[in-house]
Amino acid sequence: MTLFENAQKFFHNCESAKGWEACAAYVDGNGKFDCQSQALANVNDIKSYVDWVYGLSNVTMPGSKYEVHASAYDEETNTAIFFSTFIGTHTGEGGPIPPTQKTTNTDYVYAIKMDNNGKVSSMTKIWNAPWALRELGWIG
Repeated sequence: MTLFENAQKFFHNCESAKGWEACAAYVDGNGKFDCQSQALANVNDIKSYVDWVYGLSNVTMPGSKYEVHASAYDEETNTAIFFSTFIGTHTGEGGPIPPTQKTTNTDYVYAIKMDNNGKVSSMTKIWNAPWALRELGWIG
């Protein structure tokens, strides 16, 4: 399997909210996570992020989905890029307030750095979190 194929498998397992067991084989045990977002300020490793997605998509917004608009791989830097939209409605428990029944359609980009062993070594999420939180009615 190519590095890009491994990155794709990780991405789809993560975004399908399959949990850490489905993602772990594709991640370096020390995989770092970064996102310049208050909502994810305390999430510093990939496992914690995968767990966050799992809870968000299976508990807080069951039935959520994602649509990939574009993906690419830079062989020079071993970096995969995924541009997608998350679609979810706050119908379940979790989040800062009781279910709002409001929906977000929020765009995001993942930059996933692969190591030479075919594992995700780091991941950056680029996301306008305040937009999504306003759509969900979580902030004013």
